Amino acid sequence: MADATSTPMMKQYLAMRRELPEDVLLFFRLGDFYELFFEDAKTASPILNVALTKRNGIPMCGVPYHAAQGYIARLIKGGKRVAIAEQTTAPQPGKLVEREIAQIISAGTVDDLNLLEAERSNYLAAVFREGKKFGLAYVDHTTGEFEVAEFTRGEDLADELERLRPTELLFSEEQRDLLELLGHPPAALACEGYYFLLDQATHSLTTHFAVQSLDGFGCAGLSAALCAAGAVLQYVQYQLRRSVAHIRRLRVAQTSDCVLIDAASQSHLELVDTRSGPQHSLLRALDRTCTPMGARRLRHWVLHPLRDLGALVERQEMIASFLEESMLLSQVRTLLKEVRDLERTSGRLSQGSGNARDLLMLAQSLEVVPPLRTLLQTLLERAHPHPDDSGTLPARLLDSLHDLSGISGEINDCIVPEPPIHIKEGGLFREGWNADLDELRAASSLGRQWIADLQTREIERTGIKSLKIKYNAVFGYFIEITKANVGAVPADYHRKQTTVNGERYITDELKRMEDKILGAEERSKAVEYEEFLSLRGRVLQHLEAIQETAEAIAVLDALASLAETAHLFNYNRPVLNETGHLFIRDGRHPVLDQNLTGGDRFVPNDVTLE
Repeated sequence: MADATSTPMMKQYLAMRRELPEDVLLFFRLGDFYELFFEDAKTASPILNVALTKRNGIPMCGVPYHAAQGYIARLIKGGKRVAIAEQTTAPQPGKLVEREIAQIISAGTVDDLNLLEAERSNYLAAVFREGKKFGLAYVDHTTGEFEVAEFTRGEDLADELERLRPTELLFSEEQRDLLELLGHPPAALACEGYYFLLDQATHSLTTHFAVQSLDGFGCAGLSAALCAAGAVLQYVQYQLRRSVAHIRRLRVAQTSDCVLIDAASQSHLELVDTRSGPQHSLLRALDRTCTPMGARRLRHWVLHPLRDLGALVERQEMIASFLEESMLLSQVRTLLKEVRDLERTSGRLSQGSGNARDLLMLAQSLEVVPPLRTLLQTLLERAHPHPDDSGTLPARLLDSLHDLSGISGEINDCIVPEPPIHIKEGGLFREGWNADLDELRAASSLGRQWIADLQTREIERTGIKSLKIKYNAVFGYFIEITKANVGAVPADYHRKQTTVNGERYITDELKRMEDKILGAEERSKAVEYEEFLSLRGRVLQHLEAIQETAEAIAVLDALASLAETAHLFNYNRPVLNETGHLFIRDGRHPVLDQNLTGGDRFVPNDVTLE
C-alpha cells in the first residue's frame, strides 16, 4: 500500500482528498475517465452499478468522462456530493498532469437541465435562530433567485420549508435542536457555526453585492435572515467552489403579503400534489404554461396566494385583456412555446458550465422577444389606451422585455447548428467566422487526407493488403501490420509496439506529418476555445437584462396560462373585495370539473360564507 500511494499521481490525489469533507466523493480525471479510489470507490460502485476493482491493492472504479453526468446524477439522487478534479494541463511524457478541483456538485447546486425538474425551483436553503426570531434564506443556484425571510414562530418557518421543499437545508452545528422544532426536515446538513456569524455574513453579502449596507435591499433589522443568507452564500462559494456571479439581487420575501398556508392545509387542499401524485392537483388544473419559467412562477403563486387586492386586480385585468383578445393570446402562447429555460441556461453560462448548445438555446429564446414585445404593446394599447396607464402590469412587463437581438444574431452567425457538447474539442464555430481558425482546420484536413493517401501508397509499395495507418491518443499515428505480414515490412519501418495480433511501426515521413497534423488540430481547438470564452463573455455582459427578460416572460406565461384555462373552461372573473364575505353561485371545483369521465358531470354548487 505504501508503495502504491507514493507515486506522484496518487500523492496528488491524496492531497486533494484531504481538502474535502468525508462525505464528498472525488471524481479524479484520468484521461477519458473519472476514477474513484479507496473508500470513495467502495461507496460509489454499488450506487453506480460499476465494477469495483483493485490496482496495487487500491480499491478503484471509474466512469467514462463523456457519460459522467448520468453517473453523477445517480450519486446526487443517492444523497451524495461529488467533487470534480479536472486536468488543467495537457498530458506530456514524463510529466505529472496538473489537476485542480473545479467544483463540488450537491443536490442544491445541480445545474444540468436533464437532472432537474423543469417546473420546480431547486432551492438550497439555510435556517438560523436568533433569540425569538427564525431566519430563512434560500437560493436557486440555477437561476440566481435569492430571497430571505424572518418568522416569529418555528411553525411558520416549518410551513414555509414545506412550500419551498429545498433539496439542501443548511443549519448551524450549534443549533441541532432547531431540526427537532422543524420536524426534522429532509436533506439537512450541519455547517460550521462561523458561517452564520452576523459580522461574517454581512461582510460576505456586502462584498458580493458591492454595497456598503444591505438596507437598500430591505434587510434592515433582519439579522437572523442575514445570518442564514451569509451561510448560503459562503457555502456555495467556498465549500462547493461554485460561481455566484449570476446572483445579482437579494429580495426580502414579504410573508405578510401572502396567505400563509400551513403544511397540513397545503396537503389537504392538494394544491400542488395529491396522494396519487400531482396529476389531480389544483396546480395541474390551472397550469397550461409554455415555458419552464412560467411553470415555476405559477407554482409559486399557488403556494403563496396574494393578499394585496391591488396586485390581484392587476393580474385579473391582464387575464381579462387576454380573453378579450383571443387571437392575440394564441399568438403570444405560440411564441412562448419557442422559449427555452432562459433562467437556467443563462445561469449555466455564468457559472462556466454552459456550452455552445446553451448559447444556441439562449439565442433561440431571445429571438422571440421582439415579436413578443410587439404583441404586448398591442395588448397594452387596446386595454390601456391612456398615457397615464404606463405603470400598469403590461407596461411594466414590456419595460422588462429587453430586445437583445444583437446577441442572438451574433450567436447564430458564428455557432454551428449542432455543436458538440464539450467546448474544448473543436467544431463549435462556422466556417468563415475566423480566418486563422479556417487556416488551421484546412491544414488538419489536408493532413488527414495525406495520411489516407500514404496508406494507399504503402499498401502498393509493400504488397501488404491488410496494412492500416491508425491513431490513438497515447502513440499518435502508427502503421499496423499483422503477424503474418511482418516479414514483408520494409527496412525504413521503425517498430513502436508489439500487440497480440501484430506489430506497430512508424516512419520518419509519418512522424514529421504527425507533428504537423496534431499541431494544427491542437492549435485549432485552442483558438476555438478562446473564441468561445470571448463570445460567452460578451453575452454575459448583458446578464442582468437577460435575467429581467426571463422574469418578465415567466410572469407573462403564467398569466397567459390562466387566461387559456379560463377560456377553455368558461371560468368567470370573481369580484374581489376586503369584506371577508364569500359568495359563489354555480361554482365548479376545477380539479373535479376537468377530470370527471364516463359521462359524469359535476353539479355546480352555491357557497355563502359570511
